[in-house]
Amino acid sequence: MEFNFNIEGGNFSRAGTASSEIKKILKQLNVDSNLIKRIVVALYEAEVNVVAHAWEGNIYVYIRPDAIEVTVADKGPGIPDINLAMQEGYSTASPEVREMGFGAGMGLPNMQKNCDKLQIESEINIGTKVTMLTYLKPQ
Repeated sequence: MEFNFNIEGGNFSRAGTASSEIKKILKQLNVDSNLIKRIVVALYEAEVNVVAHAWEGNIYVYIRPDAIEVTVADKGPGIPDINLAMQEGYSTASPEVREMGFGAGMGLPNMQKNCDKLQIESEINIGTKVTMLTYLKPQ
């Protein structure tokens, strides 16, 4: 099964829509509730990152028999230093984003904690692609 969601940068009123839809679908498929929680947390963090930092993006969710693969590709400023961005508490969020309660610097670390494999590719002034894989059964 494949799902695609378009994300509008700066539109915080829609942030979380994709993760909510995927949660419903995974529940209908009787995926383990602990796995659903992990997948939805990682997906929500990725979704908010697009809204907070990029101009636009797409979320692709592939539900396979053995795993859930999520790819988030955005058009935006890119991540200058991925290793630095992976540190808890590091954030490049604007003051406006922080005032709304986002931008605590936990997005990428939470993604890494809640999936089995995380890959990040980023080009300055082009965008970022994050791929997360969560296995449905222990590997």
